[in-house]
Amino acid sequence: MVETEFPCLEEGEVSSSETSASSSGSRRLRKSKCNRSGRRRLRRRSTVVDQAPSSEILNVVEYSDGSPNQVRAIEVANPPTDAATITQLPGLSWKHFLRDLKAGEIEQVCLLTGSDQPDVLANAVSNDASSSRPKAAEPKSFREARFAAQSWQALQDSNNPVYSLAREFEDIFPEKIPAELPAERGVRHEIDLVPGSKYCVTRQWPLPRDQVQAIDDFFEGRRKAGHVRESISPHSSPTFCVKKATGGWRIVHAFNKLNDAT
Repeated sequence: MVETEFPCLEEGEVSSSETSASSSGSRRLRKSKCNRSGRRRLRRRSTVVDQAPSSEILNVVEYSDGSPNQVRAIEVANPPTDAATITQLPGLSWKHFLRDLKAGEIEQVCLLTGSDQPDVLANAVSNDASSSRPKAAEPKSFREARFAAQSWQALQDSNNPVYSLAREFEDIFPEKIPAELPAERGVRHEIDLVPGSKYCVTRQWPLPRDQVQAIDDFFEGRRKAGHVRESISPHSSPTFCVKKATGGWRIVHAFNKLNDAT
């Protein structure tokens, strides 16, 4: 409560401001009554806080293979802006974040910046910024230019130190996928294990049926084409699949234990 001193007005007396208001006839004269102490108790004014909207509308660009880019408006939630609320948010490890992101379970990602920093534009994509677009959305001319920059001639002209090493193993980087495997050459290079380590044999863990089917179809197709042969390595590691952003599966080999042993 706030108490402010006000002069008491005797019965029948009015202030100069009230006299002018009475003479004009625009409002009735109101007499101020005083309490015993000669003070009038004032009520606290209610402050109205402008709360930020819970969501906002953003224009985003959608990419789809074989069709022109489309711009549509989506509604996104505004993150909290005060430190007390931000520090109370639940934590998420980067491993779980990547897993949920690849699985499509994360709907929105917010970037927290200082108030003195410039605003960050969301989904700002330039027509000439090929690095910010999916490779599947690149025109054929852009893909050809990117491949040309990684060719043998481009590496040699730029004096890239990788050129001589890549030429030494030229048969590993053919211009086109060969129709059959090269001749059997035995073990050309063997990686020594850390002293005390044994062969890394890890059993395959159970996979969903769609991943098993994708792996079997991939290697069966390569076997029929003559691109793979039975492994002679004493090591074995689990294999699983990760969903690509453009659809389909990416086959991954879990070489964690083998890497630790070498």
